[in-house]
Amino acid sequence: MKTSISQWAENDRPREKMISKGCAYLSDAELIAILISSGNREESAVDLAKRILADNNNSLVELSQIDIKRFMQYKGIGEAKAVTIAAALELGRRRRESEILEQKKITSSRDAYQFIYPNIAEIPHEEFWVILLKNNKQIIGKWQIGVGGFTSTIADPKKIFSQILLHNATGFIICHNHPSGNVTPSASDIKLTKDIQLVAQALKVDLVDHLIVSYKGYYSFIDEGDL
Repeated sequence: MKTSISQWAENDRPREKMISKGCAYLSDAELIAILISSGNREESAVDLAKRILADNNNSLVELSQIDIKRFMQYKGIGEAKAVTIAAALELGRRRRESEILEQKKITSSRDAYQFIYPNIAEIPHEEFWVILLKNNKQIIGKWQIGVGGFTSTIADPKKIFSQILLHNATGFIICHNHPSGNVTPSASDIKLTKDIQLVAQALKVDLVDHLIVSYKGYYSFIDEGDL
């Protein structure tokens, strides 16, 4: 039998707990319960949130890959609640990027990973991006180069270097994702990096790094001594 959250001890209710103790003391399910506000006839908001998480291996990363229509398949989750959850998850992604933008420069592979994470780390298909930099590694911006297929076909060097020349960049970082989560570089990844490095040297621009990205982490060619 469902027990309403309003019947819980005050210190156990998600909203009251957040007010009295702070966000850090709430579980993922409790935070989601606050977003959806109410459950359904059979489940409290917390119980429903726990089930949604369980269906996604208790992973916020997997949860963030769900679209609004899939959220709405849960009884008690209408369009407004689905949009609220999706918006909150997107804000979490964008926070990574904003921290680097406030810093205004990329000083490490970790910075580059945080900056590109919202664009490619959690998507189910492969994309190739370039981050352009000034002399002191200040950020100019980031641009999508290609989508889908094999890395060698979506990483068009002409597109990469046209962006570099257009924006007068002195350095750049190439990035692509491995949706499988395995960030070990393939033979084609290694060849592509060497080919782009040769062109960069001829144009006297600095290939700062090549990152292979996933939601689990990243591989940095410079950190691993491959550049």
